[in-house]
Amino acid sequence: MVDEEPKKFGCGALWEARTIISFWWLGLCNNYGYVVMLSAAHDILSDFDVEDHVESPFIRDCNTLSTGVILLADIVPTMMVKVIAPFLPLMIFVRMAGVVLLSAIGFVLVASRIDKLVVLLGVVCTSFSCGLGETTLLSYMVFFKTQNVISTWSSGTGGAGILGAGSYAGLIAAGLSPSAAIWIMLIVPTVQAVCFVFFIDHPKTDVKIEESEIPTEADLLTCEQKMSLLPVLLIRYMAPFGLVYLFEYFINQGLFELLYFPNSFLTHHQQYRMYQLLYQIGVFISRSSMNIVKIDWLWVMAILQFCNVVLFTCEVMQGFITFLAIMMVLVVWEGLLGGGCYVNTYRRIASEMERDQRQFSMGICGVADALMITLAGILANPAHNSLCNAAKTYPYINPRKSKYFLRFFLKNKYD
Repeated sequence: MVDEEPKKFGCGALWEARTIISFWWLGLCNNYGYVVMLSAAHDILSDFDVEDHVESPFIRDCNTLSTGVILLADIVPTMMVKVIAPFLPLMIFVRMAGVVLLSAIGFVLVASRIDKLVVLLGVVCTSFSCGLGETTLLSYMVFFKTQNVISTWSSGTGGAGILGAGSYAGLIAAGLSPSAAIWIMLIVPTVQAVCFVFFIDHPKTDVKIEESEIPTEADLLTCEQKMSLLPVLLIRYMAPFGLVYLFEYFINQGLFELLYFPNSFLTHHQQYRMYQLLYQIGVFISRSSMNIVKIDWLWVMAILQFCNVVLFTCEVMQGFITFLAIMMVLVVWEGLLGGGCYVNTYRRIASEMERDQRQFSMGICGVADALMITLAGILANPAHNSLCNAAKTYPYINPRKSKYFLRFFLKNKYD
């Protein structure tokens, strides 16, 4: 018996490590398709405009449809799932089978590019997959002994931003068409299924557990108890969390396309993809910071993100930010706020809510960001169209000379 204890401990530690690492991959795979659809939005819409010989009615270089249209197709189904799923039985394996299947179907439909409606249907399938996966796995996390699954999951979702936007941009730069790039990404649902089935030490929620902080299925709330929790969750967590995402997605889908430095070494499409990538880098850094930096001031982050909306809108209208490099830093800062709010919201829920309230609280909180991202997509369309009809910013200013390396390569709007 003495000799068996170290082996048992070693095996348990190995399974815990595998589980923690697997949640990183699950976070990455879950959000990967969502990110790719947003990163490819500009290219997808532009390709259809070219094929249909649609001339832009705008003064500025804009798509005839805002990328907010893709955002709506990418988030409305997610919102619907996040509203309904927390009130239904967890049924973890059934749900995850649906997540993987919907993800694969979404990639296939978008890659086929038969017409706009088929592409949007593919985006919708990807959205259902992302929303169902997030609310299911966040609820499932409360059954594990370690909060590190929250940390690695959050980091993985941030990593999805970098790998999603980065891999798409890299494949396009290598000469592949948007359609071919998305076909290659079908490997992602396969990785997701393998990680969940074979590498996670699934907790047995139907047996008694010694640790009093780990809930069991006997601790699940009734529907009435869940409804009574909503006001507390709304004020403490969901409102600031949702506002941060309202502001940042309004920037990303309504303003990014208009932050165009025409004389840069990057084309308009390349600049849009660069903004998406830099934003995701900021998200990844902050979502990976749970065990290093803990921020409880969720409302402060919401206020700071609103300041970003004002700043980015003024830049689109007036062009007062001189250099593209400065804009790149601001985009990273925007991502840092969004990712920081995400990871600290779920950290606080897991730490502050009673054990029998955690599963529902973790699942329902995702409604806040989905609802506000939907609102951002709705607001982004009229804002985009209005700004696209505005006069171009400083179109006739003479070039400025510069001796600095960055100023030579990252030229400004006055060049």
